[in-house]
Amino acid sequence: MASTRVVFQLSVISFLYLNSRPTMCSNILKSCEIDKIYQLGDSVSDTGNRMIENPSDACSRLPYGESNPMGPTGRCSDGLLIIDYIALAAGIPLLNPYLKGKADFTHGVNFAVGGSTALSADTLAEKNIMVSGTKSSLSIQLEWMSAYFDSHCNADLDCRPGSLKNALFMVGEIGGNDYNFALAQGKTTKEAVNMVPEVVEIIKSAVRRVVGLGAARVIVPGNFPIGCFPVSLDMFKSNDESAYDEHQCLKELNDFAEFHNEYLQKAITTLQEENPATTIVYADYYNAFKTLLINAPRLGINATSVLKGCCGNIGSSSFTDKGCGSSDVQVCSYPDQYISWDGVHLTETANSILSKWLVADILPKLNCGLQITDY
Repeated sequence: MASTRVVFQLSVISFLYLNSRPTMCSNILKSCEIDKIYQLGDSVSDTGNRMIENPSDACSRLPYGESNPMGPTGRCSDGLLIIDYIALAAGIPLLNPYLKGKADFTHGVNFAVGGSTALSADTLAEKNIMVSGTKSSLSIQLEWMSAYFDSHCNADLDCRPGSLKNALFMVGEIGGNDYNFALAQGKTTKEAVNMVPEVVEIIKSAVRRVVGLGAARVIVPGNFPIGCFPVSLDMFKSNDESAYDEHQCLKELNDFAEFHNEYLQKAITTLQEENPATTIVYADYYNAFKTLLINAPRLGINATSVLKGCCGNIGSSSFTDKGCGSSDVQVCSYPDQYISWDGVHLTETANSILSKWLVADILPKLNCGLQITDY
């Protein structure tokens, strides 16, 4: 845990520097000459695949998308996601979802699907963990990606060795839902810990797969501090004060998230050793979120709402059993003063701030020849 805290403390400086200059990083990744992004993952990064799979999904209708001029797009937020801001930082258009069919994929494809797991639904069922919503696990997304490259190579996509040197592959965030489903269905934290090696092995296999497709730069995000999310705080609330940390987050769940992240980082080290010609970078979603949480008031986040959801959080309750989008579930007036949109997903404001932290942290590791202090 100590190494994680060191990274966290060092990254605060870059984070505050970025957010003190709001106009400076709109195209900060342009130095990497990224021309395409290929995204795998779940609802953290889904830009519309689940909505196409299931048009009645809550994220396909208001109030989701209320802060976005495009309106509801299948993004599980009031507006844009972290991947949207990463695309903007690279100077390329927002990614279209793979299932959109004849969409413009000139600058990459988003294969992420809300509700996706790293392990297959069948594998989870063997553990008595039932998956609700999509069955499009990481393996299915990888099949989509392979099919996409098979059909586009030599047509409108150059797939010769080295041709994807300016593409960025995002493998995740993925795996969080495996644990979320398990914990929500009564599995203990210890049982979730026992799942980590298998989940991380699937992520490792996915990275090897995209490297085999020609990826030269791969980003692998870790998990958020799930003990700080309204849904977790409601579902696992305790009368024991020692169960909470100084930020009123659940310590056991955050310790579990850190365990997953440390296991994942060791896997990334192995992958980097296996593939010295490919740059494989860990994206520290955990410490990005914790930095936002600690600095929320100075960033315009209401101090009384940092651990509450905007949609479905009116009054004293931190979360509601009825999902955001239900007719009798209220929405806060100012989502830009919240971190959590619906208790599970983040607001556009939070995604914007987190993306700045992540870009500042990742940029020096992508070997683009530019440091954050050059701006």
